[in-house]
Amino acid sequence: MLLLLQWVIIRSLFWGISISWNSVTKNFQESHPECNSRVPAILTALENMKLTSKFRGSDVVEVQNFRPATTDDIGSVHAGPYISGLEKAMDQALEKGLIFIDGSGPTYATATTFQESLLAAGAGISLVDSVVAASKVSKDPPVAFALIRPPGHHAVPKGAMGFCVFGNIAIAARYAQRMHGLQRVFIIDFDVHHGNGTNDAFYEDPDIFFLSTHQFKGAWDLVITPQAGSYPGTGKIDQIGCGSGEGSTLNLPLPGGSGDTAMRTVFDEVIVPCAQRFKPDIILVSAGYDAHLLDPLASLQFTTGTYYMLASSIKQLAKDLCGGRCVFFLEGGYNLSSLSNSVAESFRAFLGDRSLASELDDPSYLHEEPLKKVKEIIEKVKHIHSF
Repeated sequence: MLLLLQWVIIRSLFWGISISWNSVTKNFQESHPECNSRVPAILTALENMKLTSKFRGSDVVEVQNFRPATTDDIGSVHAGPYISGLEKAMDQALEKGLIFIDGSGPTYATATTFQESLLAAGAGISLVDSVVAASKVSKDPPVAFALIRPPGHHAVPKGAMGFCVFGNIAIAARYAQRMHGLQRVFIIDFDVHHGNGTNDAFYEDPDIFFLSTHQFKGAWDLVITPQAGSYPGTGKIDQIGCGSGEGSTLNLPLPGGSGDTAMRTVFDEVIVPCAQRFKPDIILVSAGYDAHLLDPLASLQFTTGTYYMLASSIKQLAKDLCGGRCVFFLEGGYNLSSLSNSVAESFRAFLGDRSLASELDDPSYLHEEPLKKVKEIIEKVKHIHSF
């Protein structure tokens, strides 16, 4: 069966979940990183760490009814032929059990992928509604977290890409503008891979600021050329938007080995001043947990403590700048242990609990960060964006 949950932590967090609990063939390929074990592993960790309604009492309320996104919602970001073509491809997926979506690289689909992707996008939309409603009655509304899959930030307007089917966060941004009049949307993407789909969707839009931190690989002098070996090879530092949207895209590629100190510096010296200058009406976050040092798909060295810092800092940033309106969207993270612990640390930050990172992280795995290179990148970004 398909289990859909929306949890509300009244004082601190709205939580929306869209996952499949079907057999291992449903939206799952054996050994594929983006498997259907990811969200259940997070849920188990949250239960074990006493971060659910069972342990938090009236702080957590479960709501099970939120609508899937409509094709009009999806069409605010994605091309009509892609949407209709994907829906028709479900018959082929039903016959074969599993298919790869044309032109998307490693993105697979089963017979229920189309509907599940509508539900994932719908969860994000519902959480935007919840946060906006709460902000009308409280100066300190809850942060929201859409604990969903498939992820979305690689999905380009014309198709799927990189495990992503629909651009969940991009769809929510357009929805916030269209339905709630929140014209200025600030998107932070701290997934280890560049959110090329979100980047492309808003590259010419001055009202949506997209800021991505992501890993690059290769020689240091390749900072403003394609990052060899770092999927999807986009997100160059000189990609800043075009036309009326010039300056509303900020890409900050991080060298391998960047960790907690690097990200704290980036947050303080780049993310905060950019957000302050932009003056957003809402902050949306592509929360990828694959920059963790244990993740198999990258070579940064974020820790659970890094994610606690990011969650806490972004929550405060939203409170300072846009009435606390903020929604997180689950993106990557493929080591189930580090993924689960890091999401749990994010929840602790939202709830105001103390961090348990010192108990979860093993400092013996860490090595010296390339802070000189990080500082040079930050200075280059400041020069390009004039702040």
